[in-house]
Amino acid sequence: MSGVSVKVRDEAKERVLVAVREQNVKFVELWFTDILGFLKTVTVTADELENVMDYGAGFDGSSIEGFVRIEESDMIAMPDPTTFAILPWRYGDYKVARMFCDVLKPGRAPFEGDPRYVLKRNLEKAAKMGFTFYVGPELEYFYFKSSERTEFLDRGGYFDMTPLDLATALRQETALALKELGIEVEYTHHEVAYSQHEVDMKYADALTMGDNVMTCKVVIKKIALKHGVHATFMPKPVYGINGSGMHVHQSLFRGDQNVFFDPDDPYHLSDIAKHYIAGLLKYSPEITAITCQWVNSYKRLVPGYEAPAYISWGTRNRSALVRVPEYKPGKEKSVRVEFRSPDPACNPYLAFAVMLAAGLKGIEEKLEPPEPVEVDVYRLSEEERRRMGIGTLPRSLEEAIDLMEKSELVRECLGDHVFYSFIRNKRAEWEAYRAQVTEYEIKRYLPIL
Repeated sequence: MSGVSVKVRDEAKERVLVAVREQNVKFVELWFTDILGFLKTVTVTADELENVMDYGAGFDGSSIEGFVRIEESDMIAMPDPTTFAILPWRYGDYKVARMFCDVLKPGRAPFEGDPRYVLKRNLEKAAKMGFTFYVGPELEYFYFKSSERTEFLDRGGYFDMTPLDLATALRQETALALKELGIEVEYTHHEVAYSQHEVDMKYADALTMGDNVMTCKVVIKKIALKHGVHATFMPKPVYGINGSGMHVHQSLFRGDQNVFFDPDDPYHLSDIAKHYIAGLLKYSPEITAITCQWVNSYKRLVPGYEAPAYISWGTRNRSALVRVPEYKPGKEKSVRVEFRSPDPACNPYLAFAVMLAAGLKGIEEKLEPPEPVEVDVYRLSEEERRRMGIGTLPRSLEEAIDLMEKSELVRECLGDHVFYSFIRNKRAEWEAYRAQVTEYEIKRYLPIL
């Protein structure tokens, strides 16, 4: 389950040790995430690096959300040397690098609660079916003047060029920093809402992209902080304007062949692609708690703000949950489907895993998608949507967790450890939120009740 062969790992280890010596790297940060997608790190010195790459770095798993009980606390962070990269910010005359880690139990078996391991297991299932899973997420986020208030940094709109805008320089600096880390950025641009921006990374295999998403979020926040600005991936920080999504473009390959492409189909979609779409549609309510994992996520999934609230698919329809970008002749490898409900505050490893699981289940069950919907779903009446068989995504975190808890697909995808730990955490979050008295209630009810 390591994801790389022993030979590849050994060769990568030697390259890391050479790079550390030659590039004057004094410290290496070892990165991994808890089940919610919060990045954890332990830092080792260059002198200790070789030993850590052989034996891992021990840590207390009972202190990490969703990991282990206190009586089972010993865990090992085992660096993956293929993920080594020197961080683009400098510390005096020396450098700091990072590597992502696989979390192991003391006997060196993979830890079932490690989100990276969850994704690896599902990628292994895809590989046994002959597929490699590629993804290309679009990360939307906001810049605010501080972390205390939602004060906009700019008043731009979609694709606006604002020459006097600090955010333009922040995006460009972010793209250059990601390039130094070996992450290729295809586009950066202003999004629809004030002070909202987007970074699109070039598609990659899902495990690499999970690491890239975590790195990209760190870089965006780090560069914003450097300039005295706060960057946030909160799905809906401001009422009445668009929230931030993480639309995930995805495809399956066999070797160099994109198995989603069919030259003879009107939509240029193969049967495999259509089954995959049908799987995403059928199981989308069950996986939403993972792709939209916060109470605030459901403030974004409402009609009218370009976020999908209804379960449908189409080609040019940006109100659809699943969109198929238009095929361009000669671009067979670019044929893909775009799943539009995830937001950038999710755990990317778990989100990629459940989307893949849903799509593969559609292939296994040979599910057929309904007819595509090419009208604005938001403008349809409830009766029209019912007649067309268009369902809805969960409207709250509580509803999403209820659906997830009944899902065999999600339980099998995540494994019992992550499945039950995640549900416990999210139930606690919902109960804490439900008990709050909000500003809306004060403004609405205090004067009249």
